[in-house]
Amino acid sequence: MGYLLGLQEYLNQTYETSVFDRIVRSKELWIFHIHGSRTAKATVLENLRYDMKLDLEGQIEDLPKTQVKFLYPAHFCKSVGPLIKIDKKVRDLGLGPIISRRKRYFIKNKSLFPLMKEKQVVYFTLLEGEIIRGIIIDFSRYDVTVSLKGGIPVTVLRHAVYDLRNKKGRCFLKSVQEEQMDWQKSELFVP
Repeated sequence: MGYLLGLQEYLNQTYETSVFDRIVRSKELWIFHIHGSRTAKATVLENLRYDMKLDLEGQIEDLPKTQVKFLYPAHFCKSVGPLIKIDKKVRDLGLGPIISRRKRYFIKNKSLFPLMKEKQVVYFTLLEGEIIRGIIIDFSRYDVTVSLKGGIPVTVLRHAVYDLRNKKGRCFLKSVQEEQMDWQKSELFVP
């Protein structure tokens, strides 16, 4: 059956820690890209199970986590915009948040881990068509942090992912990887 060297240790350290846990502790301003092409600049006051309590520059708002597509520290605001491309075909599908976990586009941890360790350039396409290109630097049960050009960290919420591909166009969604099993081709794989 085999396993990926280091994966279980990595998951033991990071898997249950959400980006929202880190943001609450930091008290920093972040930019949130929310379904419906909305953007919010806020600090997270409280990380609840399904929602967050945000401080939108003095206005308090509860926001369901499933509404957030991706986020990044506010001081990177001017740098991130030009790096986000749009897949018009996906945008035109009119997809919104997928609440049911069973209906989401799932990516296995054993697909993410080798991509991260091998520093492969990947392309995340989100439900509203945004394409985030970079190298995976961290992931948890809830999110994946990608380093964009210039080392800018952008965190993608796993529930907002429509597709994940590498530079060669190889798909890493669970539905494809259950047959392809690319993790077994990694140098980290121990048969």
